[in-house]
Amino acid sequence: MLVFKFGGASVKSADAVKNVSKILALFPTDKRVVVVSAMGKTTNGLEEIVDALWAKNESLFYQLVADCHAYHESILNGLFDTSAEPIFTEVKDVFDRLLARIKEPIGENYDFEYDQIVSLGEVLSTLIVTAFLKQDGHQAVWADARKLIRTNNQYRDANVDWTKTQQAISERVVPLLDSADCVITQGFLGHTSEGFTTTLGREGSDYTAGILAYCLDAESVTIWKDVPGMLNADPKWFDDTIKLDQISFKEAIELSYYGASVIHPKTIKPLQNKNIPLYVKSFIDPHAAGTVIQASMDYDHLVPSFIFKLNQVLFSITPKDFSFIVEENLSEVFEILAQANVKINLMQNSALSFSFVVDQQKVNIQRVLELFQEKYQIRFNESLELITIRHYDQATIERVTKGKELILEQKTRQTVRILVAVKN
Repeated sequence: MLVFKFGGASVKSADAVKNVSKILALFPTDKRVVVVSAMGKTTNGLEEIVDALWAKNESLFYQLVADCHAYHESILNGLFDTSAEPIFTEVKDVFDRLLARIKEPIGENYDFEYDQIVSLGEVLSTLIVTAFLKQDGHQAVWADARKLIRTNNQYRDANVDWTKTQQAISERVVPLLDSADCVITQGFLGHTSEGFTTTLGREGSDYTAGILAYCLDAESVTIWKDVPGMLNADPKWFDDTIKLDQISFKEAIELSYYGASVIHPKTIKPLQNKNIPLYVKSFIDPHAAGTVIQASMDYDHLVPSFIFKLNQVLFSITPKDFSFIVEENLSEVFEILAQANVKINLMQNSALSFSFVVDQQKVNIQRVLELFQEKYQIRFNESLELITIRHYDQATIERVTKGKELILEQKTRQTVRILVAVKN
């Protein structure tokens, strides 16, 4: 049994959905569980809908919902000959329920409301993909991930209850595979014990594929993307990127932790635990080899990898009483940052100061200053760039720092991390 994951770019249009069907047809003798993301930029659009609902801006809410409906209907029109097909009604029903939300009471928890609405993107995409696959000759069946992946109540970044999830997948998915060749389900989604929808964090569809593969003892997982495989750098920043033909689970975890965007950071661990290989392949050229992520570390050192994180903020704090930065201080600092849901990308301390780097777009700078101002002096620098190089040498360091001011540098045997400012 194979697990496939198709992201938003691979189902962004009618032609893209037709291409998914062609790819699935390349594996006629295999049972497949197919995880599908929201179509195109639907998640971004649904986030705007949540904000309009939260602000009680009815006119904007109605317009945004209408735009989202029109986008999905345009895809339907490219896939089906007549709007009399039942899928048109199914999609309309989803949007009718969404429209009704503006007249209903809104809870006090924004993250809860976010998950109930943003999750509809995956529901819509999988309904449409399943209907087309059936029309195109596949034995496809739809499964609701909101009844498969059990999580806690941490909305927008839920943690998986593996015992309950294993039980639900065994009871609901395995019987479907007895009668169908393809089970189509949603990435990114889960549910609480009360039945409320949760999400696993942005780009969490990869993680869903990993969860399903683990629970079903899959032969492999394939993530279909618009790139030929995992590259050693983002082609937006490098002209001469190199495809990584084969890397280890350990290397993939390191790269995703430092910010490589191809694989969701949580995806690898369940696959590593059961030694299930992960393929990253191109939906544009599905016959190409792509990248395989597996247990062997023999190939990890052959090509240096570069990860760039732009728009970083460096905060540096010093106790006002000039006491040393010791374990007690660090414990307090980490507790404050955890409560504020601040995610640290890099940190460093000296005798009298502690510095940490975060994504500027994910933090309220003024809020961070307020959190520490009582006991600490705090300074910050904006608009910095964090560069990570795996398997570096001096030449690679010089290549990425040319014309930039070095702010902070950390080195281990295999990884160098450099915080820089672009010189004016």
